[in-house]
Amino acid sequence: MTMRRQILSTLVAMTIAAAPSVTEAGAEPAERRGGGDRQIHLERWDTAKQWRGGHLGGVEVDGGKVAFAEPDDQATYGGQDYDLARWTSPWVAPGFSYTQLIASWSAKTPGDSFIEIKARGRTAGGDITSWDILGRWAAGDKHHQRRTISGQADDGTSVNVDTWEADGGLPSYQLRITLLRRKGTTARPSVDLATVMTSRLPRAAGATSEPGAAAGTVLDVPRYSQMIHKGHYDKWGGGGEAWCSPTSTSMVLAYYDKLPSPKRYAWVPDDHTDPWVDHAARMTYDYAYGGTGNWPFNTAYAAPLAGKAFVTRLRSLREAEKFIAVGIPLIVSISFEAGQLDGAPIGSSDGHLLVIAGFQEDGDVVVNDPAADTSKGVRRVYERGQFEKIWLEAAGGLTYVIHDAAHPLPPGKHSNW
Repeated sequence: MTMRRQILSTLVAMTIAAAPSVTEAGAEPAERRGGGDRQIHLERWDTAKQWRGGHLGGVEVDGGKVAFAEPDDQATYGGQDYDLARWTSPWVAPGFSYTQLIASWSAKTPGDSFIEIKARGRTAGGDITSWDILGRWAAGDKHHQRRTISGQADDGTSVNVDTWEADGGLPSYQLRITLLRRKGTTARPSVDLATVMTSRLPRAAGATSEPGAAAGTVLDVPRYSQMIHKGHYDKWGGGGEAWCSPTSTSMVLAYYDKLPSPKRYAWVPDDHTDPWVDHAARMTYDYAYGGTGNWPFNTAYAAPLAGKAFVTRLRSLREAEKFIAVGIPLIVSISFEAGQLDGAPIGSSDGHLLVIAGFQEDGDVVVNDPAADTSKGVRRVYERGQFEKIWLEAAGGLTYVIHDAAHPLPPGKHSNW
């Protein structure tokens, strides 16, 4: 459980989308794929060509990443002076009026350096909102405490932990990534992947999707329990029910054999089972939100280890099956009340992350649910209709996609996965 009550209740209260969703020619009928009219778009910057399409202010394109080249400006944080450089995306129009935006990234922040992510929007009439900060992030915590800045409510937009919200909807946006290093040093922070997911979602999940490409396919994802960490490190959430997200992220990294090296988590006592989960909790902790459930902080932690990782939304379990079919397990966010999810190890949750590991022949969902008391009890099977409903209605199909080079992404009809 991640205590995302504020975000989830906001999502459920979203107005039904007014414009048609963007789909490819020949897309499956809605009654087969499920999910109703769910408008979702993912924009991706991952190649030299894509990075060069933005404005370079003190950064250079180095292979498939942008890196600090020379100071473009200066700023002061925590009483220290920093040189900074910026990359700014072109204006992006997803094809509908979006109400939520979530950015994610893969970056390196050597020495005393960090990155800052911002977004702004443009109305149909051409008015431009102010830049809002979506996060200040560093890979470690020696010099900086990674954090989000909720609020910033002006121009009809605001930040809710890791989600930028536009109450009336906006047709386009820009993303800005600022790379900062302590003045007088030569550190070269860099970013090799940035994504932006925009969405406008209906209230209801719609009809349950029919089983698709991955029916009968179950991936061998290792099983870890978050509950065995109860009482670990109050300063990073205290383990137990608070660590569903880093535990799920660790399960997927273990599936790829991409957990951090033992040297990285040598600070964890020997009597802690699965010490890499303690490490993941520390490395994903949002010091402003006060938890480890920050969605892009989890994918930013996983990306350098696995290869690529980002946050998106999917329209249905039928779309999720495309990832399972090519060997990519998914981490998804759900929320449910008593009686809404048969067989769950907990009676209810206002925000919980778990791993979709596969599907039975009948389409029911095979998961690794970290809320089980022991690792042995982590593997569960949930009824397809129940699970799809609480995933789509509570979190809008929110999904972490983590993959390595041996598992390329499936083709996607609504985004450049």
